[in-house]
Amino acid sequence: MSVCVIGAGLSGLATAHALAQRGVDFVCLDRAPDVGGIWRQPGAGERGPGYLSLHLNTVKRLTGYADFPMPDSYPLYPRHSDVAVYLRRFAEWAGIPDRVELNTEVLSVVREYDGTWTVTSRNEGGAPSSRRFAQVVVASGHNTEPALPDTMPPGFESFPGEILHSVDYRDGSDFAGRRVVVVGLGASAVDIASDLSRHAARTVLSVRRGLHIMPKQLFGLPLDEMAEVPWFTEMPFAEQRTFVEKALHTARGKMSDYGLPEPDHPVLSSAATLSDEILSRIRHGGVTPRPAIESVDGGLIRFTDGSTEEADLIVYCTGFRMAFPFLPAGCPVGPQGAVELYRRVVAPDHPGLYFVGLVRPQGSVTRLVEAQSRWVARLAEGAALLPSTDVMRKEISAYLTGIAGRYGNAEGSSIQVDVAPYLRELHEE
Repeated sequence: MSVCVIGAGLSGLATAHALAQRGVDFVCLDRAPDVGGIWRQPGAGERGPGYLSLHLNTVKRLTGYADFPMPDSYPLYPRHSDVAVYLRRFAEWAGIPDRVELNTEVLSVVREYDGTWTVTSRNEGGAPSSRRFAQVVVASGHNTEPALPDTMPPGFESFPGEILHSVDYRDGSDFAGRRVVVVGLGASAVDIASDLSRHAARTVLSVRRGLHIMPKQLFGLPLDEMAEVPWFTEMPFAEQRTFVEKALHTARGKMSDYGLPEPDHPVLSSAATLSDEILSRIRHGGVTPRPAIESVDGGLIRFTDGSTEEADLIVYCTGFRMAFPFLPAGCPVGPQGAVELYRRVVAPDHPGLYFVGLVRPQGSVTRLVEAQSRWVARLAEGAALLPSTDVMRKEISAYLTGIAGRYGNAEGSSIQVDVAPYLRELHEE
């Protein structure tokens, strides 16, 4: 078979559709029992990032596939279950289900002497099998392994209550009457804290580092739509930053006004947290901000400012680590911890290995994923060619240097992209 696609979420389905349109033979493998990736509703007892209050932070027009828009009946920001149904319907519309093998876990991807790839997988019954492919597309995303802090606070082991990662969280009503500390300030943290604040006896948000919290709309325009209008995209980056800083100050003031730490970096220099709710819940007393946890003494949580809280539940919303245990060592994450891919897609030292969806834009990822998928399909078909390995490495080096200058060297920074410039790059390819 020509191509193996790993993952049947938003990126994998886009890749499968692009390959099918060009008549490229493929199979798509996913270890879940249904398509949809992180939007699929986890089954009973199954871990999954799809908590019930989860909604899109990007508008439906830009999050839906170009050839299969989301229904008019969907709200501007569809909820988790709506997106899951939509992705399943897209797969059916695109004629993909017969090419998707569910409940199939990929164990290894190995390049052979003749340039082909051997993919070893295990089905639901536990039986392994190996197949050869001309090319492999990894579309399994970057929310792979739940991450906890490298160093837990002193006394952590004495905590008598329940400790969860956001991947284990389902619904605030499950914790009615509990005293909860939510750790983090990313998208999951503010969503979960807001959700809990309507059910828990007390909800505390513990924040180690300040981030820019942005509303989903500015001046009545959704942020991801604003990111592509000419009057904004034609501004130099410095002017864009100044514009957003002034707009945020007008819309919500300073983070310290809410008891949150001020960010230690300019806006647009880190992944922002989008929320229309968390600052309101803080102002209404539903969520109480606290700094980082300093120590734990039984059920007593002490914070770095000396304040304390009694708690019987801690929810760590500390993100995920990228992990590709089935791939060759050092791919796609290089020795310095950065993702090293030409145009964020091609592994230059592993011919025939591509990645779709391993990017993090300020806005919807769907248009980028579709553009990546079309390019990969052309490469798989032989209708497009790649430059030399040296040229690809130079592009990667230049890109990572620019990214480090803007975002720093934090884990995950190397997959940040700006929507409009990146789309132009892919269209050129």
